[in-house]
Amino acid sequence: MKIKSGSIFLLVFVLTGNLYPQQCWSGFRGDNNFSGRTAANLPEDPEMLWNFKTDDAIRAAPVVCDGIIVVGSVDGNLYGITMQGNLKWKINTGNGIEAPALIDRGIAYVGNLDGKVFAVEVATGKTVWTYETEGQIMGAPNIYNGNAGTTNNKGGGRVLLIGSYDYYLHGIDASTGKGLWKYEADNFLNGAPAVYQGVAVFGGCDGLLHQVDAATGMLKKRQTVATYVAGSVAVDNWVTYVGDYDGKFTCLDLKTGQERWNYNDKETELPFIASPSLSEDKVFIGSRDKYVYAFRKKDGKLEWKVNTRGRVDASPVLAGDRLLVANMRGDVLLLDPVDGSIGWTYELGSGITGNPAVIAGYFFVGAGDGRLYCFGKK
Repeated sequence: MKIKSGSIFLLVFVLTGNLYPQQCWSGFRGDNNFSGRTAANLPEDPEMLWNFKTDDAIRAAPVVCDGIIVVGSVDGNLYGITMQGNLKWKINTGNGIEAPALIDRGIAYVGNLDGKVFAVEVATGKTVWTYETEGQIMGAPNIYNGNAGTTNNKGGGRVLLIGSYDYYLHGIDASTGKGLWKYEADNFLNGAPAVYQGVAVFGGCDGLLHQVDAATGMLKKRQTVATYVAGSVAVDNWVTYVGDYDGKFTCLDLKTGQERWNYNDKETELPFIASPSLSEDKVFIGSRDKYVYAFRKKDGKLEWKVNTRGRVDASPVLAGDRLLVANMRGDVLLLDPVDGSIGWTYELGSGITGNPAVIAGYFFVGAGDGRLYCFGKK
């Protein structure tokens, strides 16, 4: 196992030339159903190439598309940063940003702690529109791309979906910022809605799993899963995987509402804040008990667990044939998803709550010291 020190993190390597593949990690979990998975491979032994300093902690996961990394900071600014680590633009949103952004068709969408949603051109940093909710926004937006040219509350068009502490999931016209519909939950919405075949799937502080028509906002089904769901779910083949604040991790059939299996360590019962990552046969998730877990999807059998030595609030990312993990101690790790063995670690020394953004050969991660870090190979 190779362990690298992060003591040189103040050095910034300014890269030149077309070194980065122009690929996208456009949402905080990589796709609309929040699989947390990409075919992009990472180097065997990544190096820290550069870092960019904001004025306060970075708690949100970064996203990247069209050669620009977009990340919000607790300082209230949304940043557009080039692949060489230089500032392209920034906008002041008026309050802290703890929610990841979403990039779709050249526009970055993000919410802040004032409950305000911004649509910003990725190329220029120009604000296209804003929308206001009545509570803070802690979760990422997602998008439903319906039939072109039919953005109305009867469904079909590009609908931006975002939850708020005002108890509502908001459906917003992604092009204009006009509110289309609101769906009311029974408590705060802290996570983000996964979108699967036109259905928004999400939990909340009401402990319910909600299934809502993404085009119309109409409720399809809801059921009790816990007392409090803080993170976001992952969906695959009409099955969802959800962790909760009670320390239980559950697999549910969305069509029948039946629980297929669950895991709960009765000795600790520490929360699952992170969202799951899915492979063909396994589901991976981190916990505040410091472990990363791998379960067999079909029956919930525990395949392995690894102690990372720090709380794992950041969601893991399955990148090619390795699992990328970050923790609140400030460690970044690459694990073998087959057996959990650790192949590489890097000590940033500052807590990480948002999962990395991954493109082929590179990943980007924000930390509590207010820095966005780029890893790859020179």
